[in-house]
Amino acid sequence: MILDHVSITVNDLGTAAPFYDAVMAALEVPCVWREADGIGYGLRSTEEAEAASYLTILHRPGVVADRRHWAFRARDRAMVCAFHAAGLAAGRRDDGAPGLRPHYHAAYYGAFLLDPDGNRVEAVCHRPEA
Repeated sequence: MILDHVSITVNDLGTAAPFYDAVMAALEVPCVWREADGIGYGLRSTEEAEAASYLTILHRPGVVADRRHWAFRARDRAMVCAFHAAGLAAGRRDDGAPGLRPHYHAAYYGAFLLDPDGNRVEAVCHRPEA
């Protein structure tokens, strides 16, 4: 695992929050804090448990996403599909339906959405179908 924690900046947290709440819930990542200028999902690493991962969505007016790409791990292919469906239900745009992406590797199964600011958000499962 390379990343311990990361922040995604958005222009309007009120618009972004329903999307991130929906897709993180589909990935079974809990919302652990919420304030006027940010939302936190996941678990922070600690001395005892350093394999955690944490995501913050931060309100930063004027930010330009420029199609930044953020990929989140999914436990299985059904979770990738749930992520995609949740994002669409939250009113976001499809940027790649759930499916195999064999140009990455034979079992790569991903789905892509665009968040309200144009960040490209992906869920991916690297396991073969059970």
